[in-house]
Amino acid sequence: MRPGGMGVEWRRRRTIWADAMKFTRITVNPRQMGGVPCVRGLRIPIATVVGMIADGMTEAQILKAYPDLEPADIHEALQFAAEAVRERELPLAAG
Repeated sequence: MRPGGMGVEWRRRRTIWADAMKFTRITVNPRQMGGVPCVRGLRIPIATVVGMIADGMTEAQILKAYPDLEPADIHEALQFAAEAVRERELPLAAG
């Protein structure tokens, strides 16, 4: 990583996430939360929202836990996560 820069990997991710996918509620800022994608700059990582859904929380429970979130934020977080997974190959065990 260059001094003062966030490195090639962050720029590659930013290009994939910000340029290739036009999301209005997702922000990626290298100076906030280590550059992980967040909801509208709120310091609520997309991974947190997706994880809450994976844990079985309802939309109402998530909105109660994070009052700054809006229902559209949750939906876009899921869309973003789906696109992010499509962008890379994942190793799957043969079943």
